[in-house]
Amino acid sequence: MASTRPKQVMDSTAVNRSVTRLAHEILERNGGADQLMLVGILTRGEPLAKRLRSLIQKIAEVEVPMGSVDITFHRDDFRDRLVVPQVKGTDINDSIDDKVVVLVDDVLFTGRTIRAAMDELNAFGRPNQVQLAVLVDRGHRELPIRADFVGKNIPTHEGEHVEVRLKEVDGKDLVTLTHYSEEG
Repeated sequence: MASTRPKQVMDSTAVNRSVTRLAHEILERNGGADQLMLVGILTRGEPLAKRLRSLIQKIAEVEVPMGSVDITFHRDDFRDRLVVPQVKGTDINDSIDDKVVVLVDDVLFTGRTIRAAMDELNAFGRPNQVQLAVLVDRGHRELPIRADFVGKNIPTHEGEHVEVRLKEVDGKDLVTLTHYSEEG
């Protein structure tokens, strides 16, 4: 399978601007941060949630609880994957009961990751509401899931892949779009 050279869609400045806007939108929609809890989906949702938490706390001057979810065993395709899953474990130390839980992820695609994250959340209690914040929405949903907060919509076609890199995981902030073709 051949690929085109990745096209840069967002640089570090654009990523930071989007995360800042997401923080403001989350606060505005929820009338502040008093009932908020951020939960990042491993791997790149967690550092995004940490960034959002820092910004929200700075803006609202309220401590915001945070956690992370590992969806490895909630994926509907985990038995079909050829790689051995790396289980990191869910880390939710505060009660999610009656909170507005904002799930945070890097890319929203089919919706299956979000469904798996909601399954994992069910083991920790009953939030008042679950909202979704993503850095990139690339479309192509297979499940009826939509993001409440979107950093950037990047419509994609069959054979295209969105890659999000974050400095906490990859050493730099960057979003690229690569087109893969059957020709090689």
